Amino acid sequence: MGRAAELAALGTALLPGQVLTLVGPGGCGKTRLAIRAAGMQSERWPGGVVWIGLEQYAPERSVVGAVAEALGVLLPTEVDPLVALARGIGDRELLVVLDNCEHVVAESARVIEGILAGCPAVAVLATSRVRLGIGRERVWRVPPMELEEARELFAARAGVPGDAAGVRRICDRLDRLPLALELAAGWAGTLSLEQIAESLQDPYGLLQGGSRTAPFRQQTLGASMQWSHDLLSDGERVSFRRLGVFEPGFTSAAAVAVGGADAADLHALRGLVDQSLVVADVDGPVARYRLLVVVREYALARLAEAGELERIRDAHLDHQLALVDGLVKLRNEDKDAWRAAVGAEYPNLRAAIEWGLAAVDPSRGRELAAGLAWLWHLESGGSDDGLRLLRAAMELGAGQRTGSQLKVLTGFALVAETVLPGGGGFGAAREAVELAGELAAGELTVGEDVAAAARLAGSLAAVGELSVGLDTAREQAIRSREEALAAGDAFVADASAALLGLIHLLRDEHDAAIGTLEPVIAGLVARGDRGVAASALAWVALAWTARGELERAAEFAARAVATAAPLMDFHRTGTARSVLARIRCLQGELDAAEEALAPVEALIAETDREPYIPGREHVRAMIARARGNPVDAIDWCRRESRDGTVPLSPDSQLLLATAQREAGDKDGARATLDALAAAPMIASMPGIRAGVLEQHALLAADPDRTLDLHHEALRIRAEHDLTLGTLSSLEAIASLLAERGAVEQAEVIRTSSLETAVEYASRARGPRRRPGTGWASLTRTERSVVDLAVQGLSNPEIAARLFISRGTVKTHLAHVYSKLGITNRTELAHRAGTEV
Repeated sequence: MGRAAELAALGTALLPGQVLTLVGPGGCGKTRLAIRAAGMQSERWPGGVVWIGLEQYAPERSVVGAVAEALGVLLPTEVDPLVALARGIGDRELLVVLDNCEHVVAESARVIEGILAGCPAVAVLATSRVRLGIGRERVWRVPPMELEEARELFAARAGVPGDAAGVRRICDRLDRLPLALELAAGWAGTLSLEQIAESLQDPYGLLQGGSRTAPFRQQTLGASMQWSHDLLSDGERVSFRRLGVFEPGFTSAAAVAVGGADAADLHALRGLVDQSLVVADVDGPVARYRLLVVVREYALARLAEAGELERIRDAHLDHQLALVDGLVKLRNEDKDAWRAAVGAEYPNLRAAIEWGLAAVDPSRGRELAAGLAWLWHLESGGSDDGLRLLRAAMELGAGQRTGSQLKVLTGFALVAETVLPGGGGFGAAREAVELAGELAAGELTVGEDVAAAARLAGSLAAVGELSVGLDTAREQAIRSREEALAAGDAFVADASAALLGLIHLLRDEHDAAIGTLEPVIAGLVARGDRGVAASALAWVALAWTARGELERAAEFAARAVATAAPLMDFHRTGTARSVLARIRCLQGELDAAEEALAPVEALIAETDREPYIPGREHVRAMIARARGNPVDAIDWCRRESRDGTVPLSPDSQLLLATAQREAGDKDGARATLDALAAAPMIASMPGIRAGVLEQHALLAADPDRTLDLHHEALRIRAEHDLTLGTLSSLEAIASLLAERGAVEQAEVIRTSSLETAVEYASRARGPRRRPGTGWASLTRTERSVVDLAVQGLSNPEIAARLFISRGTVKTHLAHVYSKLGITNRTELAHRAGTEV
């Protein structure tokens, strides 16, 4: 069944005067492939195809006699048997098949060399678990079956559909080895497919009871492995069982480090490769090796029998710890290269962590788990492992006030930040910050690794404070950045600056957001900190979006997508694509918006559960609403809440209210708007406040109140350079004026420049609510400058705190002096004191 590619290739590889050896582990299908290939060759060889099975021949018996008997050649006692055999064959055009040569490999090799030397028209096809090692030999390693072929084989033997749930899991668990699949299929009448898959955690307990007519070595998987194991030398057996701790790949250096420093181990490794118990991949710059799953299970059983399991697993754990520790410098300088290096060893690292955490002293396992947090943070494919293992590590260290616990807490927070919606890991970050304070207060000396974890925890804690309040988050981010700059920690400094840029964005301070974010992007990208870099680019895109510069915004969003793409994760890549889709939607290009999301949606369709992708549900709701489906938009907004377990973002609450109003649920829209307006953060988010006013205006029954609300929304939007919102408010006001018969006024608003239209609409309404002079006339940014100036900060210090230029600080102070009718800082401090 299957093997079409192999059969086609074998047909042209069998040549007169040569031997082709099919090599592979027990159960991979060498014999059946040879039978099929030989059967297809009958017309090509006039002298016939002769099959000689050697499984029953002990090493001391004569292979030459078996071949002579099969070919009908007499072997006189007075003549060398090989010479007599060659003379008896003569010039016959034959294909001779020798099956199962591994236990009589030396004798088989001698006989084949004798035949080829004296019979140029003969071709030999041999099967063996080890190569013959003779001249004119071509070695063909028989691989496990292709997945679809394996599914077909199992399904045919088990009597189930090939696409049935559980079939692929069984095929993967058994490395698609034909013998193992046939033995597993025999249980289909007794166990469900899921039960078979679960039982294969111990394949040797299940896979026995094959065909009674099959050779002993093929009646059970254990028998097949025992057959191979018995053929090994003592040194090879030692090496074989110790390699069982690797899962599934390793280098020769790792094999020596874990199995022992004796150089003989390398020779044993070579012997295991030759005997098909170890698979070698020599195509890369460093050769890597692996044991098939069922082979590895057998090796581990032998390791336990030898009483070496705990010692070798401990050595394996120590090796993985040394590997990760040795790569810390690379992680700080080039996370792309670090991910590649660590990712290649990930199965071994995960196994080592699990072993370490289960130990009486779990400290090494906890240390390794903390060291791997960045990989789980950057690659969502392993994030479930990360959360599980780091949570276990945290629990094992609960109550410990140590640097080790600080690192574990920080690692958990780092992974949770991109995996758990609703800030599920920020509690760990806060605990890590508190612990860092305790260690410092106790004047305990900590290593740089603990200090670095403390700085990272501070940055993560600042992100967590976003849900508490923007001012609190800003203060924590500033502290985190200052500490990182003092310590020369470029990543935490840049990440904290990026967070400050996000806070400016949420406050609709778009110039400050762009000015803060753009300078840190280059450094993040250069170090391979793609995750934060992609987020920073996406936030810059949103800042330009709010200002109405949609083409420029799309360019930054596309850069965010390209920056995140190598991560191949859900969180960063999905977020970047969601921002690009949002911009396309605002441009009216709904198909392009769908196209931007398509790669992420395709990946989600293959997962068991929807991953956490900030912004995805929001933009899906935007697209649904733009297509005239407000009910679908409502559903998408609510999906963001994860069944009510996660609070909706203010942006999505506003969109939900909009969709509810458009769907006719006015009471629901008012309730959503009231809840949004009551949220403490909204006071710092003018764009959201204006959006709430606009929706209330569209719900109001009184035309005068409607117009007043639209004017108030316009005032807020214009003051904060919210261009898209300003255009929306102007159009709403123009429409209301036209309905009242003020067609000329409406036309002026619609045809004037943005600045002129805002000024005209505001003048038509009446005087501005904000006075031109006095304390109440100061803008939010001007008050921030005043607060810092009164504290005694210089212009450069104020600029650093607010992430604006020194010249901008000077300009703000000049405006403040003019509005308050004062001339210097002394008068400013006195005036500020009287106002408070």
